[in-house]
Amino acid sequence: MCSSRALFDFLGERLAPKIREKLRRLHSEIQLPAISTVHAVLDRHGLVTRGRRRRYKAEGTTLSTPTRANDLWCADYKGEFMLADKRYCYPLTITDFASRYLICCDALATTKEIYAFTVFERAFKDFGLPLAIRTDNGVPFASASAFFGLSKLSVWWLRLGIGIERIKPGNPQQNGRHERMHLTLKKEATRPAAKNFLQQQAKFDRFIECYNHERPHQALDMKYPAELYTHSPRPYQGLSELDYPFHDRAITVTRCGRICIGRRKINLSAAFAGQTVGIKEVSEKIWLVSFMHYDLGFFDHEAGRVECAPNPFEANVLPMSPV
Repeated sequence: MCSSRALFDFLGERLAPKIREKLRRLHSEIQLPAISTVHAVLDRHGLVTRGRRRRYKAEGTTLSTPTRANDLWCADYKGEFMLADKRYCYPLTITDFASRYLICCDALATTKEIYAFTVFERAFKDFGLPLAIRTDNGVPFASASAFFGLSKLSVWWLRLGIGIERIKPGNPQQNGRHERMHLTLKKEATRPAAKNFLQQQAKFDRFIECYNHERPHQALDMKYPAELYTHSPRPYQGLSELDYPFHDRAITVTRCGRICIGRRKINLSAAFAGQTVGIKEVSEKIWLVSFMHYDLGFFDHEAGRVECAPNPFEANVLPMSPV
């Protein structure tokens, strides 16, 4: 449920004329205060927000230290490097936190999210779903311009019941196990770089085999990662339909990130394009927008965009319970 504080935070200046009109109806005998006076009182009590929608500032989430395989995966792009054919390679890597098992290392030509979707979907099909994924705050894992830093990729993870962990900006040590693997990868599989992407992927595949099955890890009591890792018991089965039984209606967000109600178009975020959100009137002509069990923000009968609710991802991000 939305908090009353969040609702007041959204209303801000919109409350002043409404309160003044309410006073006029209830106490017609008194001299009404000016709208600006009502607004000043609200402001004095911290019920007014100013300016444009605040830009999301990455601060990281609570980080877990699980001991079971697939409770947490770590993902990142190893720094780009140039192949012999003068094209840049951006390796996307995924590891299991507890066992240090290297799930994949894909030689990509870009960090665009469409290619990341393909890599993660294949990993989910081959190994099952983790409970959470830890990344930094860069593209395509996060988006500085979207609600709460969510990207299309992280929204998809949430839909699959995967929690999000993000390290604090400038603190790569918070993903230290993964970064140490990157140092070994850089030394053994990128120097020298291969001639082209096909040959570089072959080098990565050999490195994965060695790293998982032939290299003892001191932190694992000299065991191989493959001796500790097991596939997730949560199979990848695609996305189930979203249902909002406690909302007034469910609406599919357009490709450009808008909520369309009749002839009205309310800007939300392109990160939710194609997703179904719930709309519920929580006050007179004030609507709450929710995605799964997360409250995103509010809009009224005049506004053309959704104003943010308090960030539900600042502390710990928990996945949606599997259906």
